[in-house]
Amino acid sequence: MEKVDGILYRYILDHSSMITEKWLALREKQVGSIYSVDTDAEVEKLLRKQNTLTIKTVTSALLEDKSSFIENMEQWATMVAKSRVESDTPIYEVLEALNKVRETYWDFITEHMLKDDNAITKDTIIRWSRLINQAFDQLNREFTEQYYLLTQKRLHAQLDLITELGSPVIPIVDAMAVLPLIGEIDTYRAKEIVDTTPSKCISKNISHLFIDLSGVTLLDTMVAQQVFELIRTLKLLGIHSTISGIRPEVAQTSIQLGLDFSQVLTYSTLKQALTKQGVKLTSENK
Repeated sequence: MEKVDGILYRYILDHSSMITEKWLALREKQVGSIYSVDTDAEVEKLLRKQNTLTIKTVTSALLEDKSSFIENMEQWATMVAKSRVESDTPIYEVLEALNKVRETYWDFITEHMLKDDNAITKDTIIRWSRLINQAFDQLNREFTEQYYLLTQKRLHAQLDLITELGSPVIPIVDAMAVLPLIGEIDTYRAKEIVDTTPSKCISKNISHLFIDLSGVTLLDTMVAQQVFELIRTLKLLGIHSTISGIRPEVAQTSIQLGLDFSQVLTYSTLKQALTKQGVKLTSENK
């Protein structure tokens, strides 16, 4: 490390708390934002901690050993991305805040360079400009990548939950279970039901599944075929199926499509289906 780099390195780290305070002073009131000037004390404490690491990370770019910068950057990106995803902070707010950190950081470097006793050359200024700006740019890229990965992971978890809630196999008694389908079933949801229900039945040792359609608002021809496919799949697995709540228009559609439900027990209501199969209804499962 050149002597001037070492002096700047120590100067920035010695003034990191001042840089953070000046950055925090730039905040404005933003409703619902983690960066709002009126955020609570705990959030402000977190911002100070994270900004201190930001300054440490960028400043480590001045070191000859670049592994320190890489290590700090990965730690910073992971911590900040996780925090911003958890607080539902839009990515543009984070990048805007990071730009303000960059501006504040450069204010202190400029202050350092203007001191008469430092005698900073033009070549040094150009080199610092390249190193520092490249460091901030790398932080931007690393953060956006980590933010993307975390939001995708979160999205997939939410989709899995939606899928599970959209086609829940609910055990009731003696290896029997109910699949209550509610709302509109489009082709995508129908495929998910066909793909996931058999494995759910197997994992829960279900031998008889009651498929209740009374809460379905729309069941088109494609979906009717998927339901028929589900019943056929369950039959191959040795799982009996009973359909309840099928509407007249759906029944007519099935007949027109040539779908043979004659081998499947059908009832007008789930209560009737369960009663006919010997399930004793109590006040808890009526």
